[in-house]
Amino acid sequence: MAIHVTVDSIACVQIRGGVFLGKILGSWSGMRKYLEQDMLANSLQGRVRYGCTAYVGMDGCHIFEVCIDGEQVKRFSWETVNTYFIDNGYTKNANPSGIGEYWAEFWTLLEKYPINQRTEYTDEEFCEALEIYRNQDIQESIFSSHPIVRMFAVLDRRIGKRTLQKLQDTLDEQPEWLKQFYLLRLKTENMI
Repeated sequence: MAIHVTVDSIACVQIRGGVFLGKILGSWSGMRKYLEQDMLANSLQGRVRYGCTAYVGMDGCHIFEVCIDGEQVKRFSWETVNTYFIDNGYTKNANPSGIGEYWAEFWTLLEKYPINQRTEYTDEEFCEALEIYRNQDIQESIFSSHPIVRMFAVLDRRIGKRTLQKLQDTLDEQPEWLKQFYLLRLKTENMI
């Protein structure tokens, strides 16, 4: 039985083995306020919500999620990535039984398929992208090679209509999961 705990303080540093130690980006409540209120485009206020959950016994791992209009549209966790690997035939064992078999190929596949070659991402990758987004110019973020950084950027209030017009031409180049965020922003700005 998993016990559900809402996280209020999160340290986000990518450490092999999934331990979150070191540099703290701030409390989750502060980070959530930053994303949902301080930086979110006015047209999206109240529609986009970020969540973070930790389960007792998960060795410090978190599940980050993004909801639009109350519906979860993207999830970031180790399990999400590993299930993606299994469901898409990347693993040798298509039907793992037990925890050992389920996680047996995870690290090897994570190294083999970098972030720009897959559509599911870990909680560490979410934190890494958030740190990049917070510490670089918004124009660098919106044209970043990192898809999660682009997700944060396209929802950002500092992205104006001229930049959004340029982004319309890149819609077909975006991963399917990210395209929904671009379309949401364009629709709420009455551009499509």
